[in-house]
Parts: sequence; structure tokens; C-alpha cells
Amino acid sequence: MNRHTYDLGVIGNCAYMAHIDKKASIKWMCWPRFDSSFIFGGLMDKEKGGTFSIKPPVDNYNTNQYYFDNTNVLCTEFESSDGKFKVTDFAPRFVQHDRYYKPLMLIRKIEAISGAPRIKVKCKPVGKYGELIPEEYQGSSHIRYHGLESQVRLTTNIPLSFILDEQIISLNEPKYLILTYGIPLEAAVESTAEDFLRKTIKHWRDWIKTTSISSFYQKEVLRSALVLKIHQFEDTGAIIASGTTSLPEFPQSGRNWDYRYCWIRDSYYALTAFNNIGHFQELEKYFQFVVNITLDEKQRFQPMYTITGGTQMDEKIVPLEGYLGNGPVRVGNAAYTQTQNDVYGQIMMSLLPLYVDKRFIDSERSNSIKIINETLKKIGETMHEPDAGLWEFRHGRHQHCYTFLFHWAGSMAGLKIANTLKKDSKMIDTAKNLVAQSAQKIEECYDKERGVYTSAIGSKNLDASTLQLITMNYLNPNSDKAKQHLKVLENELKTPEGLFYRYKHADDFGEPQTTFLICAFWYIEALAAVGRIDDAILQFQNMMKYANHVGLFSEDVEATTGSQWGNFPQTYSHVGLVNAAFRISKKLDNLNYF
Repeated sequence: MNRHTYDLGVIGNCAYMAHIDKKASIKWMCWPRFDSSFIFGGLMDKEKGGTFSIKPPVDNYNTNQYYFDNTNVLCTEFESSDGKFKVTDFAPRFVQHDRYYKPLMLIRKIEAISGAPRIKVKCKPVGKYGELIPEEYQGSSHIRYHGLESQVRLTTNIPLSFILDEQIISLNEPKYLILTYGIPLEAAVESTAEDFLRKTIKHWRDWIKTTSISSFYQKEVLRSALVLKIHQFEDTGAIIASGTTSLPEFPQSGRNWDYRYCWIRDSYYALTAFNNIGHFQELEKYFQFVVNITLDEKQRFQPMYTITGGTQMDEKIVPLEGYLGNGPVRVGNAAYTQTQNDVYGQIMMSLLPLYVDKRFIDSERSNSIKIINETLKKIGETMHEPDAGLWEFRHGRHQHCYTFLFHWAGSMAGLKIANTLKKDSKMIDTAKNLVAQSAQKIEECYDKERGVYTSAIGSKNLDASTLQLITMNYLNPNSDKAKQHLKVLENELKTPEGLFYRYKHADDFGEPQTTFLICAFWYIEALAAVGRIDDAILQFQNMMKYANHVGLFSEDVEATTGSQWGNFPQTYSHVGLVNAAFRISKKLDNLNYF
């Protein structure tokens, strides 16, 4: 069986993203928001998905795709009998007038490298998940697409009739295609594209220079950091799990979910990664998002929200063929209705750096004490309540060990915040009491016979999420109990290839057939934590082979073939890489390795 990979690069500017395949076709792009309908959705339906392609007018050609170093600017080189040319794709992002300029604008530059290459350009956007075909109108230097939510316009220095009629174009000078949503481009296309390209490259490289990392797998960590950055919707601070929907966890599984929303859990892990590499603006943005979603104190916190803090993401199936015929294609996610009580601890952990990190000042955490107290209260109220757990089981609730771990960690964070403030004895007493209660609950998950913590109270099933009992220091990493717990999880959930299942027991859709990538990175962190540093490094090195051609990771991997499945790229997976590299680096630094 051949290895399946997502042959896609991703560009973005913290307002939108686009997935571009090895042949420079835009396969997935939602406008005006991450969770809007696609205007190019060939990833989900070849016929109804629309297209934006640039390719030679011959059948035989080779391509090579790569990023400009330390940027989110993507290049695709083509070589055919006519010659060689390059397509440079990017979403403009740079500082302008003391704020980030991140327009709903896709810029594509096409330039000859050698020979006399020829190209064909096809641009056919769609709306309403492929149900709406806009009308095309030709302007002086642009094509207008009428009927979409707002004005979409393609401005170019290519003769418009050549695009409308899909004629062959000789590439005797650089060509530019600028697609805009809402505000059209009125300036000269050539100078605008070149100016924005230069500024965007500089912006990303300047951002990377502010990243604090060791020399351990720098290239891979930096690529992950760049990918994670463009998954934050900067307008509100929300961080999405992935920019895609309904890429299956494995073929014909029915496990096809819409990930274009902000999970509290995923955001906590992403912010931990940003903090580990010295970036704090993302936390400041996310704090404002948390403030907005917690305004109504009477409501319990949802596990997920829209990128604007909306509370409803009604799940429906849209009539599309699905990725490689894998339906259903879902829009929305019913998991927002679930009870997932780990969210309270994750909010506490996310806000903790605002108090304990001296780089933040009082004004940057104003109005948050009320949130801290309310969140601690909710930890207490939900302490004994079964929930759906982090894997979002749709049928049946349990008292999950993972939930209690975050009750414990969130309460510990509350205790640290209270001690930092040095003026709130009631908060200290509350936090101490909740720490003790949650620890007692965690211990009820302990299987003495096997020497392992199980997935839930009264269950014999194991869960990779309990690796974090070690990495979050609930268990002393140097203790025999931690090492035995890790050993049992290894024996039951690890594959011969070094990958890790979330769990092996049957769920709502049967037994899982693919491994979950972040679990393998949690395993690496646990190895490093217990002092098995050589094993951790070997496992980390092994994980790098599961990336695609431009260093991007999927959510799931089929162990025997190394095939990529699940939504792509997945923030969880790139967060796992960054945090595992950070953990290993700290250990190596302590060993005077560097």
C-alpha cells in the first residue's frame, strides 16, 4: 500500500488561509473567514469546488514546491519541454500605519526561469459550498465575480480574454494575479504585488528573528511556529484547530469533522507552544477572546466557539463528494453542545503566564481576576460530573482522568495566581481545596494491579492523554510510579513504528485505525521527563518522516504505511512538535549538551 500524503502547502496572514497543491492549484480557500464557505474547494469536490490553477499547456511536466526560508510564502516551480517557470503565492501581511495589514487578498506571481515557458490560467470561484456559480464581468484590468457574499475581483496584467477563454499565454515577462474580497485593488498590479511580496517576506523573517529556540531541530520548529501563527484569527485572538473540514481520520471511517473553530483545549496547547518559543502577542490576543466568551457568568463554558466567540456551530452535511470520495462533508460541529469539563483548567493554565511572567504588566491582565474566581468556582461545580472527555465521545459520559488532571492543574494555577497577588486568602483556600479534591479523583483512576492510570474511574481502558500526568508534574517524573505508568502505556498503545494510539477500545465509530500524532509527541515529552533522553531524541527524529514535502503534519497517521489522514495541517500536531523539541532542549541544556 502506497503512503498517502496531503501534497499541499499552506499560506495565510491571520485573516484567511489557502491550501495549494504541488501543481499550484488552490485546493481549499475560505472567504471572508476561516469558517466561511470555500470559494475554492476542489479538496472536497472536483466538480463543484471551483478552481484557480496555473499550469503548462502540456501533460508532461515536473514540479517542485517549497517555502521561502522563514516565511509563509510558497513557491511552486514547473519544468516542461517549453522551459521552466515559478509561481509564488502569498497572503500579504506586514506592519502599516502602526498596525498589521492583512487584507483579504491572494497574490500570485508567475515568472520564467529558463526557456520559453507557456501557461494556462483558470480562475472559477464558487460560493455556498459549491451551490453558487458567480457571473463573470470583464473590466478594464480585472474580472468581477458577481453573486458572492461580497465583491470578488481578479486584477491582473494578463490579457483578460486569455483567462476567460483559458487560452495559452507566453510567459515573456512576470505576470501577476491579485484576487481580492470586498475592497478591490485600484493600484498598479505589478508594483503592488512586488511591494507587498517584499514587505511580507520581511515581516515573516523579522517575526522569526524574535523566536527563542535552541539549535535542536530548528528548521522543523520554525516551520511549525509559522504554521501555528497563521491559525490565529488575529481580529479576535481565536486559534483554530485546523483550516479544513471533513478530511477523514482514515478512509471510509465516517470520522470527518469540521475543525475551523476555536477549541479551548487546542488553544491552551498552542499558547504553551508560543510561550515556549518566546512569543507572547498570541496570548495577549487570546486573553481578549477569553474575556469576551466569559462575559456571561451564568453559562457554563463550551469546549469550542466560533472565531468571533459565537456559541452555535450547528452541524450539517453538505452535498459534496468528499475528499477522495470520503463523505460525509460536514459544516459545523455538534461537539459545541458537549460537556467537556477540562476547559476550565485550560483557561486557568492559559491565563497563568499573565501573572507569573514578569514580562507582563498589571494593565495587560486587567479584568481577569473575576474570570479566575469564576473559573475556579466552575471547577468545583463540575468536579464530580461525568463528561465527554477530550476525545469528544458522542455517546456516554465518564469521569475522565484527563479532566481531573486539568481540574488539578487549573487549581494549581489558581493557587499560583493567588500567591502572586498576595491579597486573596479566599482564593488560596478555594484553590487548595480543589487541588486536593482533583488529586483524589485522579487516584481513583489508578489500577494498582497494572501500575497504570486508566482513562476514567471504573474503566480498564488506557488513554494516551494520561501521559500528561508525567509531563504536567502530577507524577514526579523521577518516581517509579511515573516510569511504570509510562511503561504500561508504551506496551499497550505504542506501535512498532513509534506512533501512539489515543486509545485502542471501540468508540462511537468502532475501533480506531490510525494513530493520533500529538500522542506520539506527548510520549516523547514523557520520555524526556523521566530521563530517557536518548529514547526521546530517537523518537523525535523518527517523527519527522511523517511530515509532507514542505514539513507540514496531519492530525492522524496510519502506522504501517505512514499515511497522513485527518484535517490538515493540524495545530495539535505542530504544537506537539514544538513542545517536544522544547522539552528535549531543556534536558540537553541541563546535561550541558549545547
